[in-house]
Amino acid sequence: MTGTSDPAAAHALDAVFAETVRGIGASIGALYLLTPDEEALRLHLLSGAPAEFAAPWARVPVAAPAPVAVAAREGRMVWVGSQEEMAHSFPRTAMVLPYPLALAAAPVTGARRWGTLLLMWPTGRPPYMTARERGHIESRCRRLARLLDEAEAHDGAPVPAALPRVVPAGAGRPSVSEEMALADFVERLPGGSCALDLEGRFTYVSKGAGELFGREPEQLLGTLPWQAVRWLDDPVHEDRYRAAVITREPVSFSACRPPGQWLDIHLYPDTSGISVRVVPRGTAPEDSRSTSTVTPSRAGRLYQLTHLAAALTEVVGVQDVVDVVADQVMPAFGAHGLVLSAAEAGKLHIIGYRGYSPEAIARLDGLPLDTAFTPAGRALSSGVPAFYGAPEEMERLYPEAPVASGKQAWAFLPLIITGRLVGICVLSYDTPHEFEAEERAVMTSLAGLIAQALDRARLYDTKLELAHGLQQALLPRTLPTVPGLRIAARYLPATRGMEIGGDFYDLIRFGDTAVAAVIGDVQGHNVAAAALMGQVRTGVYAHATLGTPPGEVLARTNRLLTDLAPDLFTSCLYAHLDLGEGRVSLASAGHPPPLLRLPDGDTRPLAVPPGPVLGVDPRAVYPVTEIPLTPGMTLAFYTDGLVETPGVDLDDCIARLAQHLARADTRDLDVVIDDLVEKAGPPGQRTDDIALLLLHHEGDHGSSG
Repeated sequence: MTGTSDPAAAHALDAVFAETVRGIGASIGALYLLTPDEEALRLHLLSGAPAEFAAPWARVPVAAPAPVAVAAREGRMVWVGSQEEMAHSFPRTAMVLPYPLALAAAPVTGARRWGTLLLMWPTGRPPYMTARERGHIESRCRRLARLLDEAEAHDGAPVPAALPRVVPAGAGRPSVSEEMALADFVERLPGGSCALDLEGRFTYVSKGAGELFGREPEQLLGTLPWQAVRWLDDPVHEDRYRAAVITREPVSFSACRPPGQWLDIHLYPDTSGISVRVVPRGTAPEDSRSTSTVTPSRAGRLYQLTHLAAALTEVVGVQDVVDVVADQVMPAFGAHGLVLSAAEAGKLHIIGYRGYSPEAIARLDGLPLDTAFTPAGRALSSGVPAFYGAPEEMERLYPEAPVASGKQAWAFLPLIITGRLVGICVLSYDTPHEFEAEERAVMTSLAGLIAQALDRARLYDTKLELAHGLQQALLPRTLPTVPGLRIAARYLPATRGMEIGGDFYDLIRFGDTAVAAVIGDVQGHNVAAAALMGQVRTGVYAHATLGTPPGEVLARTNRLLTDLAPDLFTSCLYAHLDLGEGRVSLASAGHPPPLLRLPDGDTRPLAVPPGPVLGVDPRAVYPVTEIPLTPGMTLAFYTDGLVETPGVDLDDCIARLAQHLARADTRDLDVVIDDLVEKAGPPGQRTDDIALLLLHHEGDHGSSG
């Protein structure tokens, strides 16, 4: 395994992996390992399928909506029992795996998180997993994790290989005499027979098959059918082979050998390869298609393009576009370098790159759009992609353009939308590279998809920057210090959508002995919610500084919002803490109750009778609740994003938060906040924003609870 010098460790991992795939009865297995930054999973071991099949999934971001990513991210086994379930739960994966199959992705975790084990079955198995199967898979994952732990302890942390290692199924080969007897048997059969390995290459071709294919058997051995036999060069035929490998089910189709001889081709797969029978048929099949003189794209390329298109539709920001192009487009075309530039103010500004030194990027950044002295400028002005397979080609056409990067081949892909220039994507290679017509066509199609994704991402980032600027301007930059009171607060945006919302908090100081704590939640997660949040916070602040009682502060703010008619509801909780008199007065406008933790650790929600939410009823009344303020007590004010869980009663969610606060060490309130937020759920899956404000009363002598 990469990252360790112990071949025995790598061999042991291969053996346990292969045994796991065979023992569970899976047709295809894959072991993904986390990259050192734990931001992605890289395919390390593969069994039962060629590496080409796995190219679209060789590197999977941990945040991706894919089974292997979910298993690693959430630490649980993911089971997909049918093609229908795959389409419903993982539509992007279903798009590039349009075959009936079952799939399990299980986390591999030992001393630390290592990655994910992926197992796939053909359609013959039931669409459910038994407890015994689940236990067996979990046991094998623990065994794999132990081997990885041992390798790390012995020789440093194993690092996933740049290219996956294909582990053979381990089937034995027949003896020479058996091979001769088998060849004699096959030659006596009518029609033709041949065998393919899982990579799709001919490993055996009978004389009859050679005659039907129009080639000598020796010429076909070691070649791919769709490359060696021109009339088989059709993505439909290659797709039948892919279906046979993945589903392990027999597949049959018809193909026409020019000028008009039709053949029936039957594929019989197993774990070691595919047996093929070729039989002439008398007439053309009813669903035969007209032939074309245009060479079609490879099915693998088409699946690859479909996968990349699906990935680009899911990107949000500009950095997401850069990551998808770098993590998936570069490996798909075997490129070693990437420069992605956006057109801004008449210049090309590099927004992302891979495989270049910062010095080279500094020289390339900021080139004028109208320059005719560089291939990038010419490609942009003409709108036509340019391909240079060797440095000599570049120097012959552009002698003025310095080859500053040391690359040996380039593809310049202008990013244009309906005649409007968005930018340019440059893929480069460390060695000369021949760009075939098919590859150029796919790259050109992909450039249009990248252009659309980049344009959307730039617009999103602009809106997000404006929204964040608005929200940060409306939230308090710092909180005042109050003698005898320790304070901590946090705002966390939702991780989906615009990452902005209407949750807010505030702390208003009245001299040295009193303070008001405010927390609220405006309906919605957009700029309108943030703007209304600013109005609510301003209204509360204005009325509070006049010395208005809590219930009247909410009532006056409510009348203000009712007059503004914002069409958005706002919940709010206002608490006035008088440290001199040792009293807390609270009023609520439909907000979740605060939590009170006493010095002995007893924690419970406060019974604060709520009035209506703000902005609905101008005559609403907000009752006031008073409790004693004693040294060592802690008050927690929060919004529903911290506690709400779909399908769980809100009271139960609040009780669970109270239990977490009861066990917390209140000597450091920032640590308490981190702990409460962590227990609220995975940070990458927040569907609502969160505001949290903690107040701990230390008393005159700073005693701690």
